Amino acid sequence: MRVEIHADRCIGSGVCVLLAPEVFDQRDDDGVVVLLDEHPDARHHESAHDAATRCPALVIEIHDEG
Repeated sequence: MRVEIHADRCIGSGVCVLLAPEVFDQRDDDGVVVLLDEHPDARHHESAHDAATRCPALVIEIHDEG
């Protein structure tokens, strides 16, 4: 799995951080998403997918590789 974000469209809702804190964080100054792990462990795949589908601005893309 590879995670990609489009931070320029982020509205800072924080849903991604709540659902997958091992994969996402937010900048302190404006709340914009920060990608912590582009290739998360398999144990975090489900939470990353959940974050992507629940993101209100749809800024997270999940690419299933292999």
